[in-house]
Amino acid sequence: MVKQKACKICNAIFEADKCPLCGSKESTEGFKGKIIILNPEKSEIAQKLNIKNKGAFAIKTR
Repeated sequence: MVKQKACKICNAIFEADKCPLCGSKESTEGFKGKIIILNPEKSEIAQKLNIKNKGAFAIKTR
């Protein structure tokens, strides 16, 4: 099983070597909380967290 990682730049959760959203290779396996954004334009949480894309995101990265 592949471990999930969270990008330290944009907080996206992924399983690859680099972030699919911002292309950063700075990632961590230590993150707390997960939020899934389906419609970032209408989501109040996405607006408060400044998330502009669909997908899974970590709430806090270490």
